[in-house]
Amino acid sequence: MKKRQNAKLFRPFIVDVEASGFGYESYPIEIGLALEGENRYCSLISPADRWVHWDMAAQATHHISREILIRHGKPLDHVAKELNSILNGLTVYSDGWAMDKSWVTRLFFEAGIRQAFTISPLERILTEPQMEIWHATKENIFMSLDLTRHRACSDAFIIQETFFRTRMKTIDQPLNL
Repeated sequence: MKKRQNAKLFRPFIVDVEASGFGYESYPIEIGLALEGENRYCSLISPADRWVHWDMAAQATHHISREILIRHGKPLDHVAKELNSILNGLTVYSDGWAMDKSWVTRLFFEAGIRQAFTISPLERILTEPQMEIWHATKENIFMSLDLTRHRACSDAFIIQETFFRTRMKTIDQPLNL
């Protein structure tokens, strides 16, 4: 019974990344984590000198200008070290794994630091019944909370909360852990 209760209460760590654009030249500009309980991590990332690509459509989506990054972003190596400290040896999940993983990899590569955690697709731990109610549940959460959409920390929290609520509604299905 205890194993079932733990599975029921399971909240995966979630990562979400906002970027300078949507193509291969894009780079991470903000990273957010939803962790245990109410714990979250969020940081703007100061772009490397050679990271010059900027897509105004992406800026319109996340409402972060390059000027804001330059003024308020943390250095790449600082963000990479913070992420390693928080996530050392753990797996963090992403609902946009292909892009988020590539942006985090780019951050660590540019910082010259080895990544000490794994990013995995959220779909690996979702059950089919969760997937069936995912979008409606996520929309209900967004509507009920006063959060800014398309900011990394808020998006990570919404994803984590959607996982939890869909899990609670479909508890009779085993997790894919």
